[in-house]
Amino acid sequence: MSEIVPAEPIGGIYFEPGETSTATASASEAPRVTLAITNGSNTVEYVPEPFDSERLPTVFASEIQRFLRVANLLGKEEPRVAYLCRVHAFVIAHNLDKNSSGRGVRQFKTSLLHRLEQDEHVTKKKGTSDIRELKNVYRAYRDYYIRHEKAFDLEQSRRERLINARDIATVLFEVLKTVTDPASSQALIQGNAIHKKTEFNILPLEQGGIQHAITQKSEIKAAIAVIRNVRGLPPAQDFKKHGAFVDLFDFLQHCFGFQEANVANQREHLILLLANMQTRQTHNQTSVLKLGEGGVDELMRKFFKNYTNWCKFLERKSNIRLPLVKQESQQYKILYIGLYLLIWGEAANLRFMPECLCYIFHHMAYELHGILCGAISLTTWEKVMPAYGGEPESFLNNVVTRIYTVIKQEVDNSKGGAADYSVWRNYDDLNEYFWSPDCFKIGWPMRLDHEFFFVKSRNKPKPDVKNALVVSPGKTKEKKKREKRDEEEPEDTREEIHEPQWLGKTNFVEIRSFWQIFRCFDRMWSFFILSLQAIIIIACHDLGSPIQLLDAVVFEDIITIFITSAYLKLIQAILDIAFMWKARYTMEYSQKVKLVVKLVLATIWTIVLPVCYANSRRKYTCYSTKYGSLVEEWCFTSYMVAAAIYLTTNAVEVVLFFVPAVAKYIEVSNYKICRVLSWWTQPRIYVGRGMQEDQVSVLKYTLFWILVLSCKFVFSYSFEVKPLIAPTRQIMKIGVKKYEWHELFPKVKSNAGAIVAVWSPVVIVYFMDTQIWYSVFCTIIGGLYGVLHHLGEIRTLGMLRSKFDSLPSAFNVCLIPPSSKRGKKKRKGLLSNIFQKLPDEKNATAKFVVVWNQIVNHLRLEDLISNREMDLMMMPVSSELFSAKVRWPVFLLANKFSTALTIAKDFEGKEEILVKKITKDKYMFYAVRECYQSLKYVLEILVVGSIEKRIICDILSEIEKHIQETSLLKNFNLKVLPALHAKVVELAELLMEGDKDHQHKVVKALLDVFELVTNDMMVDSRILDMFHFPEQNECGFVYFRNDDQLFDSVEMNRDFYPFANENSIHFPLPESGPLMEKIKRFHLLLTVKDTAMDVPANLDARRRISFFATSLFTDMPDAPKVHNMMPFCVITPHYIEDINFSLKELGSDKEEDSIIFYMQKIYPDEWTNFLERMGCDNRKSLEDEHKTEDLRLWASFRGQTLSRTVRGMMYYREALKLQAFLDMAEEEDILEGYETAERGNRALFARLEALADMKYTYVISCQSFASQKASNDPRYQDMIDLMIRYPSLRVAYVEEKEEIVQGKPHKVYSSKLVKVVNGFEQTIYQIKLPGTPHLGEGKPENQNNAIIFTRGEALQTIDMNQDNYLEEALKMRNLLQEFLQRQGRRPPTILGLREHIFTGSVSSLAWFMSYQETSFVTIGQRLLANPLRVRFHYGHPDVFDRVFHITRGGISKASKTINLSEDVFAGFNSTLRRGCISYHEYLQIGKGRDVALNQISKFEAKVANGNCEQTISRDMFRLGRQFDFFRMLSCYFTTIGFYFSSLISVIGIYVFLYGQLYLVLSGLERALIIEARIKNVQSLETALASQSFIQLGLLTGLPMVMEIGLERGFLTALKDFVLMQLQLAAVFFTFALGTKTHYYGRTLLHGGAKYRPTGRKVVFHASFTENYRLYSRSHFVKAFELLLLLIVYNMFRRSYQSSMAYVLITYAIWFMSLTWLCAPFLFNPAGFSWTKTVDDWKEWNKWIRQQGGIGIQQDKSWHSWWHDEQAHLRWSGFGSRLTEVLLSLRFFIYQYGLVYHLDISQHSKNFLVYVLSWIVIVAIFLLVKAVNMGRQLLSANYQLGFRFFKAFLFLAVLAIIFTLSIICELSLTDLFVCCLAFMPTAWGLIMMAQAARPKIEHTGLWDFTRALAREFDYGMGIVLFGPIAILAWLPIIKAFHARFLFNEAFKRHLQIQPILAGKKKKHRT
Repeated sequence: MSEIVPAEPIGGIYFEPGETSTATASASEAPRVTLAITNGSNTVEYVPEPFDSERLPTVFASEIQRFLRVANLLGKEEPRVAYLCRVHAFVIAHNLDKNSSGRGVRQFKTSLLHRLEQDEHVTKKKGTSDIRELKNVYRAYRDYYIRHEKAFDLEQSRRERLINARDIATVLFEVLKTVTDPASSQALIQGNAIHKKTEFNILPLEQGGIQHAITQKSEIKAAIAVIRNVRGLPPAQDFKKHGAFVDLFDFLQHCFGFQEANVANQREHLILLLANMQTRQTHNQTSVLKLGEGGVDELMRKFFKNYTNWCKFLERKSNIRLPLVKQESQQYKILYIGLYLLIWGEAANLRFMPECLCYIFHHMAYELHGILCGAISLTTWEKVMPAYGGEPESFLNNVVTRIYTVIKQEVDNSKGGAADYSVWRNYDDLNEYFWSPDCFKIGWPMRLDHEFFFVKSRNKPKPDVKNALVVSPGKTKEKKKREKRDEEEPEDTREEIHEPQWLGKTNFVEIRSFWQIFRCFDRMWSFFILSLQAIIIIACHDLGSPIQLLDAVVFEDIITIFITSAYLKLIQAILDIAFMWKARYTMEYSQKVKLVVKLVLATIWTIVLPVCYANSRRKYTCYSTKYGSLVEEWCFTSYMVAAAIYLTTNAVEVVLFFVPAVAKYIEVSNYKICRVLSWWTQPRIYVGRGMQEDQVSVLKYTLFWILVLSCKFVFSYSFEVKPLIAPTRQIMKIGVKKYEWHELFPKVKSNAGAIVAVWSPVVIVYFMDTQIWYSVFCTIIGGLYGVLHHLGEIRTLGMLRSKFDSLPSAFNVCLIPPSSKRGKKKRKGLLSNIFQKLPDEKNATAKFVVVWNQIVNHLRLEDLISNREMDLMMMPVSSELFSAKVRWPVFLLANKFSTALTIAKDFEGKEEILVKKITKDKYMFYAVRECYQSLKYVLEILVVGSIEKRIICDILSEIEKHIQETSLLKNFNLKVLPALHAKVVELAELLMEGDKDHQHKVVKALLDVFELVTNDMMVDSRILDMFHFPEQNECGFVYFRNDDQLFDSVEMNRDFYPFANENSIHFPLPESGPLMEKIKRFHLLLTVKDTAMDVPANLDARRRISFFATSLFTDMPDAPKVHNMMPFCVITPHYIEDINFSLKELGSDKEEDSIIFYMQKIYPDEWTNFLERMGCDNRKSLEDEHKTEDLRLWASFRGQTLSRTVRGMMYYREALKLQAFLDMAEEEDILEGYETAERGNRALFARLEALADMKYTYVISCQSFASQKASNDPRYQDMIDLMIRYPSLRVAYVEEKEEIVQGKPHKVYSSKLVKVVNGFEQTIYQIKLPGTPHLGEGKPENQNNAIIFTRGEALQTIDMNQDNYLEEALKMRNLLQEFLQRQGRRPPTILGLREHIFTGSVSSLAWFMSYQETSFVTIGQRLLANPLRVRFHYGHPDVFDRVFHITRGGISKASKTINLSEDVFAGFNSTLRRGCISYHEYLQIGKGRDVALNQISKFEAKVANGNCEQTISRDMFRLGRQFDFFRMLSCYFTTIGFYFSSLISVIGIYVFLYGQLYLVLSGLERALIIEARIKNVQSLETALASQSFIQLGLLTGLPMVMEIGLERGFLTALKDFVLMQLQLAAVFFTFALGTKTHYYGRTLLHGGAKYRPTGRKVVFHASFTENYRLYSRSHFVKAFELLLLLIVYNMFRRSYQSSMAYVLITYAIWFMSLTWLCAPFLFNPAGFSWTKTVDDWKEWNKWIRQQGGIGIQQDKSWHSWWHDEQAHLRWSGFGSRLTEVLLSLRFFIYQYGLVYHLDISQHSKNFLVYVLSWIVIVAIFLLVKAVNMGRQLLSANYQLGFRFFKAFLFLAVLAIIFTLSIICELSLTDLFVCCLAFMPTAWGLIMMAQAARPKIEHTGLWDFTRALAREFDYGMGIVLFGPIAILAWLPIIKAFHARFLFNEAFKRHLQIQPILAGKKKKHRT
């Protein structure tokens, strides 16, 4: 396409003389409109359509977008002006990319040019100048804006019009400047007031912005005044700035060259921090506009705590230097904080490197101080100026980009994290270089030839570091002055120029090895090994009492453990040197010396101790003791002395353990003596020092572990070790000479093989069972803790009703800010839940009612309750509340009035007894009292006639008089009450209808009531004798005895009701909302029955209300006022997950596989409530009334979508506004109601909005927002809709933009924050990045991009599958107060919260996962936080101390692969940096989990991979090494220990079975049992008992039962647990055990950890092929191996062992094996449907035969899947491959053992038998190869020959078998045994070939391996598919399967079968 020249359209503009047409660029943003290009036409009917202003080429999108948007806005009213705006946009686009080389530029220009051609003549007005028309339109919008801009309490519509006017005027001003001559342009500028940029985030700081209430707050004004205090700064001319500095940030920008957007962002950030700090300070200042010193000092302390610690650690003086003058000091503090924020805000990926930022700040602060002081350089004799500064983006180009380039190159070397960790530096390595004084050799300006910047290139030439970096234009001048500037700081020294060398790893090398587990927790493993040795020694001595331990012989044997200890320390020293070898270049010399000294000392002790023991054994020196002592004499040897000296090295550590304060001081102190003392015990690194807890915490977790270990060792001694001692001795005595195979080591004495086989599983269980004991004590201690802290205080609706009247007082204590009179809340006792009587806050009860009603309203808006239920739950707001008279919800009073009527009607006796009966039930008394008062009120309003009013008053006075005199029963006949009740109900119904035509019915009802009261109820009715009441004749007509009657009519109308007087009653009643609400409530009180006692019916609503009520009785901090609370922010990372379900995704409610059908069946009550709220009957009526968007939202709010999360998080804002309203409200405001005040009082509403903006922000970090926008993805519009629905929501994303440099496009990356204004996306900040930010793991990098746009002092991290509730959001300000309270030694830095899993309501699997997660996030984390003090960050929804974490590396770590579980590393980092992590259960957040087995397995695999990476990480190593012993145990068993214990439990099963296989096949077991009759079955049973616990899921079940019992009752817990077992929960948890162990073990050996998306959607059927791909290697192969072991063991042990013993030993292993085989099919929906089974079989055959290749996914071809399944081996090292080969050797034991048991071997034990078996294997392989070659050569052209060839081979094989059976006695059993022998051998060969793939991949052997592997997979598939097909053929199995799989749904009467059956259609289409 030829180049487009913009001459013709521009020539069509009519210019006046002196006009020109040059264009400039500008930027703005907005919402999407449809692309529409109309046909050019000159007809009058031409209607301009919008031109797409959203999908624009990135080259110039930000520059032209606002012009196109304004053109769309003006298109209909001012089409010519719109045309001129589009012309202007075209010119800008053309100037920016004249060659159209950018992506999509040519297409855009063509479409815009075509549109301009159409509009040119149509929009032209004859005789009118374009400029004149432009000016007229511009002035109109400008004047409108200027007139209204000062108002800040505008309605939303007026505000939108004002913003539109501003945007249009700004754009038209730009166009006018372009087309007018310079003189006119200057005049235009002088007369214009709104040409400046006015986008803002929270604070409109720029002049000319719309006034906002937030800028009127005194704290904001004070903060702004401090920021704008520029007195005393150097003149602006020194920095080449025209005009004075606007504020301190303006000064810093021009001084150091920060980006303008970064400056604007951090300016607002700091102002909000200062203002919020000010609100928490004591108000003792003289002026409210003056910022207090306290807040600034607190910010200084928070921001620079890490920096000052870093300076002390490196023995450098801090460069934060403050003047003595107080006024100047505050300015300096603000400058230093601002400088740090600007560095941090522009640091991009460097934010993960906090000490690198400290280094940068250190030098820039030094320069800042020099500039402020006007210092003169001693070398140049010029003023001190920044090394990098004075130019735009100077800091980015010269500082950030240079270090970023190093990170980028290292990441490139990592090959996506697959390369060995030792060959590339991650974020931690680069950051930790700045923990060494060597970092100052980098200098400032930084020396690019320093080794830090050198990156070792892999497979490419070494890059030129200098040329690869982006530098500013002033770099030449910088080079000239470099040497002079280096001298200005004394610590920067020059080194001789030398060839740069790669520094290598820093302080730690992540090496993939199982030895890492020993190295991290060496003290624990040493302790367990030594304890095992001691237990065995004690068991061998068979002691009678503990006193015998002091016997000299016994004691001497026991202390031989120190010899073992010496060898273990030698191993540890060797490992330390080996694992740190690749970090030797960056290691300090003292640390190298320490490693060598440790190795030398360990070597010496390994020599000294054994020599001493050998020389002094049994050679005692004894001393007698006093008579009567327990020990008669003390004996010792020289070895004992040596052991005592050996122990002295640990004595200091033991002493310091009991005095943690001293230990902490020694670790963190920089005194030489302290450094010397800590040199030996810990490495000299910056983190991990001073982590000791206070004395009480240490005692608590020490006591916990003493209890655990005591039980563990008693059990191990009694049931594991001691029972094996006697059998072991007997085994050693028996000499077995006859073996049943060829014994390779016949001369080995004492039957060592048998002893190893017997002891190995016991030893493995010994090392594993501590995890079980931890689980037991976790259950006990966690349960006690929960009881003591009042969890489960209100578990049921009945308990809620009984305690509801105490909720207002509890609410008053917890959620209403205390006044100065009220102290903190207290309880009467530890187990009491009654608050002490405290003076109520003003209007406390009324505030509770307002909040309760808001909660109920939101339950209705969420469709959890119906309209009727809402009426039953609401509490009326009236002036009575201020006198503490509460009208309780009707659901509490349900049936109470009717019951009271029944009691009164049938009562006979004294009136006092009746009163007691009614008042005994407080709610019955409330109901009676309120009904009476309501009736009085209704009659008072209804009856207006004077005589009637007097009658009513007299009757009521009479009733009340008799009540007071307790003579009501004597003077009133209460048996008439039911009839009176019916009439009053009738009256209430008439009043509610309010039909004017029913006035006569109202009169009749009133007359009936009066007649009943006076004639039937009142015994003595003399008071009414003076009045005459109407009577009825026989026909039912009312007549009067005379004219002076009640309700008389002035003019009788006999056609209607002649006796009704319109003036006597006021009917219909006034249309007043409150009045009708009272009448409706009165009617409900009279009529509601027992059914209301089950309100709310929805289970989720019940749970939420119960938890909220329970939480009010827990211990939480007092709530501050919203004005004084700590500000916070929520951040949610989002990738490509669903935002809303589209209508297409929802499908039709008639389609049984659609999401909407699924939702309707799973949430039937909520669907009904939704239709009721919408006023529709079904979906069709919804569509007819255009409410499909509401339908989308309803469905999306029930899935795991982003819109659900955003709705929940925005409840925080609603809660804050509500609480702020209550803080400010007077009685009149409360009576009006929150909604009324919000709608009617604009000024108050603006104040509430301003306060909410100050205290809360919500940012979504949308990783794919830019790409979704470019591709017109519907999710982009969904995100825009979210921001429209929630105007305060912000979206942060990375924009990848093309810039044309020298005619070629270059990618430029920017961090952007956007909002939506008037439906248009608008950029707030755009901060340029040094390159692509996604270098590490995606989620933490995504969070890091958005964190600079967050605000406040606390930060909550929320995933996009979470939810929140208004009632929980109300407690947020209480929670944030926890940051101000100490947890032991220090205040918390992370607040942990509990989660509610909301996805457990349908399938059994979802239920299991829900309970498992619930037990972990409650009872598990409760124990971790207290007493164990090792809770970390386990994902969301924890709340971070934001300032603490942004100065210490952020809220997660991002290094590729190693930080796969990025969240937990934030907890590690916080703990290592002396933070504290607490856990609080009074606030919960909703969370979704995976609901199908495949999703759950992927999640478990991801977590197992993450735990493996934690195992080899530096964080885990430091925690394991530097925690004290007991806290280290807590850390191990609550992190990687769980996974490693699971792994070794499974390994223990293999070890046991292979040991038994060895004993059986070798004949050892037969010989030992038959000859010696050794009965060691019980010992083996004991060894396997602990494994059975894990296999049966009881390990997970114990905490689960305890937590359910606490919160729902123990009977419910027991029922649920039994039901779970019936629904095969044990099968599920055993299967999950296999997932964990496979991925943990494989990743630790080979690597290959990766993120696995699970896609948490609804549960549907998974095909057989999919299940096989997922579980073949992780479960099926292992299960077949175990089954093979069990079968072989069973075959050859029968002759000498009972079947019962076999069952007792192996039942758990059979269960686990079958579980691993069957679980994927048992938990597969519709897994036994015959039609689906047939479909699965076809798909399986297609998959197994499909050839792989490039582009063919693994779900399409077995070949591709097999290739991907070995991905973990590609980057595996030699050691890991060798280990894989060695492990594969176990498959050869079958062949070696079984061939000697064949009949054909004729009992020969010659080694030749084994050799002949290999010949048979080779023959079989050759036979298979011959068939394959024949197929290749003959099958195509010689079909008949190929068939003859196969027949010949078949007959030949049969002949050989027949011949061998005759000559050599070959039997059928032999053939079966040969299969058992040769199949494992073939599989072992496949495993070895895979490990050796690099060597054989290009040979024919690899093709043969692949063919053999496919046959194995096909065979395993057939074996698995057979039982499924048989069961699917039986119809009853399908129904039974659906019942146990979806029992939860069936219990709720939900329709599941249609959902499962419906998915078939989708698969077939």
